[in-house]
Amino acid sequence: MVATSTIVKYDNPILVSDDGKKSKGKNKKATIKQTTQSEDILNSILPPCQWEENKQLWVQYVSSTPATRLDVINLQEALDQKLAQRKARETGICPIREELYAQCFDELIRQVTVNCAERGLLLLRVRNEIRMTITAYKTLYESSVAFGMRKALQAEQHKAEMNQRIRILTREKAELQKNVKDLEEKCDNIEKREKERLIAEEKKHEEEVNNYKKKCNQFQSELERMNMPK
Repeated sequence: MVATSTIVKYDNPILVSDDGKKSKGKNKKATIKQTTQSEDILNSILPPCQWEENKQLWVQYVSSTPATRLDVINLQEALDQKLAQRKARETGICPIREELYAQCFDELIRQVTVNCAERGLLLLRVRNEIRMTITAYKTLYESSVAFGMRKALQAEQHKAEMNQRIRILTREKAELQKNVKDLEEKCDNIEKREKERLIAEEKKHEEEVNNYKKKCNQFQSELERMNMPK
C-alpha cells in the first residue's frame, strides 16, 4: 500500500526485485540502503510500507529527514485539511478523527526520533499505552453494550411475560367477579325466599293460634253453659 494517504512523511518508493534485493538503477535509493541506528529504530517504530504493482515489489521507508518549524506547521495544516476532507466529527466518538490524530502522533514520533532516538522510543511507549487503554475502553464499551442489550431483551421478555400474566389474571378476575355476582344473586334469592317462607309460617302459626283460641273459647262457653244451674 502506497503511503501517500497518510500524513506521516515517507521517502520516495524504492523498487525491489523478487528475491528481496533492491533493483539496480541510476537512482542511488535503488541500491541496498545502509541505515544508521536511529534509522533502524525509526523503521522499527514505523515499519516501511510494501506493495506489489505490475508484478514488481516496492518498498517505502519513513523519512529520516529532520523536521523544521515549517514542517510542523505543514503537519498541522495537513491534519486540519484531512479532517475537513474526510468530514471527521469534531466531538464524540469518530474513527476517522481517531485515525488521523494517530497518524499525526506517528509523524511527531518520527520527527522526535530523528533528533533523539531515546525520546522517540519513550513516545512510542506512550503511544502504545494510549492505544492499549483505548482498546481496553472499546472492549469495555462493547461488553457494556452487549450486556445492556441482553438486559433490554430480558426486560422485554419479562415485560411480555408479565403482560401475558396480567391478561390471564384479568380474565380470572372477571370470572371470579361474575361468580361472586352470581353467588350474591343466589344469596339474595335464598334470603328472599326464606323471608317469604318465614312470613308465611308466621301467618300460618298465627292463624292456628287464633283457631285454637277460638275453639278454646267455644269449649269454655259450653262448659259454662253446662255448669249453670237448672
